[in-house]
Amino acid sequence: MTARFPSRLLLALATTAALAGCATTPAKDADSAPKTPFDVAADPYASTYQRVASAPVLLRNATVLTGTGTRLDGADVLMRDGKIVAVGPQLEVPADAQTVDASGRWVTPGLIDVHSHLGVYASPGMEAHSDGNEATSPATAQVWAEHSVWPQDPGFGAALAGGITALQILPGSANLIGGRGVTLKNVAATTYQAMKFPGAPWGLKMACGENPKRVYGQKGGPSTRMGNVAGYRAAFAEAKEYLRKQTGDSPGVRNLKNDTLAAAMNGDIRVHIHCYRADEMAIMMDLAKEFGFKISAFHHGVEAYKLADRLAQEKICGALWADWWGFKMESFDGIQENIALVDRPAGSCAIVHSDSAEGIQRLNQEAAKVMAHARRIGLEIPPERAIRWLTMNPATSMGIGQQTGSLEPGKMADVVLWNGNPFSSYAKADQVYVDGARMFDRADPRRRPLSDFQLGTAPTDPNLQGGAR
Repeated sequence: MTARFPSRLLLALATTAALAGCATTPAKDADSAPKTPFDVAADPYASTYQRVASAPVLLRNATVLTGTGTRLDGADVLMRDGKIVAVGPQLEVPADAQTVDASGRWVTPGLIDVHSHLGVYASPGMEAHSDGNEATSPATAQVWAEHSVWPQDPGFGAALAGGITALQILPGSANLIGGRGVTLKNVAATTYQAMKFPGAPWGLKMACGENPKRVYGQKGGPSTRMGNVAGYRAAFAEAKEYLRKQTGDSPGVRNLKNDTLAAAMNGDIRVHIHCYRADEMAIMMDLAKEFGFKISAFHHGVEAYKLADRLAQEKICGALWADWWGFKMESFDGIQENIALVDRPAGSCAIVHSDSAEGIQRLNQEAAKVMAHARRIGLEIPPERAIRWLTMNPATSMGIGQQTGSLEPGKMADVVLWNGNPFSSYAKADQVYVDGARMFDRADPRRRPLSDFQLGTAPTDPNLQGGAR
């Protein structure tokens, strides 16, 4: 993408402040949510994840980006029993700890991708693996992406080699309401339940704009953007009436689609919306107010820079690409500085996401591109801030920020040891820890996981297995 929008940059900087006076969405009080005869957020497919047992590990003398906005030079990170124990200079070495000399290297929290389709559009890409869009009705809130996840997808191991320790798997964007997404720990497993992040809330995937009207324009609609909005409103109105009946004396028949939408209105499921244009994001914020749900993040959002102040005020994250634009009309008005501008207001939540089986392997380099684009317009973004786009901010938007996303004592020891500055084009993840266990090691072929699908088909060269990027 060429730098061809200087006037739009000035417009964005000048107009975002004018949007700051817009009304905010009130926080949902879980205790006041209507109660039903059953739990609309109950999980009959609960996580069976168990962390891999490991000895304590001390990463010694690294440059540490904590994910809280702090950079520590010459610092140590101590992990024990799957948790971060301490971060700081010259920590005492426990007698039973494995010590890793990290001199000259950098340590960050594990990277988190808020928008992935690994497992539901698995590799190798073919029709048999196309399980991400239930394109049979514009509103399919009843389907759950986790029921399509194929744990043998080789993409999980490739993402681990890029430092990804957790990821949200979402349905595609064919539908107005595509269904529930699921958060996974990036570990090898036979079942998706063994990857499922314990206690993580679901995400609800919705989509604006061209995709739903293109898919359903020849299937009876919606075929226009006004049809899209009417479809959202009809679905939530039905769910609102369903919720009212469920809390009354005559609950009627259980409806799985309305369960999901009711749970979103109750605040138990986080709403993630594929939406490119600023005007449509504004409509969706009004829709959320009308039906009482909270938008966790707008995804893709190439025009999010036009609404940066309002997004920050309403505590809505912008989960965005570094520089994808122009591949369809609704993505035309993109600028390379989008994420940097969304990141500017106080209280902002900017996220670098992938939506790509390849891009997920180098999210750190996508973030580095944002930093470079920002520098060209006079915004210097230090590494200790930029790392939040890949760690704490996605964790917050996914509802797992209390457990992971930063190197703070008591949190999960999801950690990446890089060969240098992670925002260098030469950066590689040397070691990746999930709950304190070394799950990937570029120097140890035994710790480069291969999926069952790859066994017997992957290269026999140990320098390539599981780690080629």
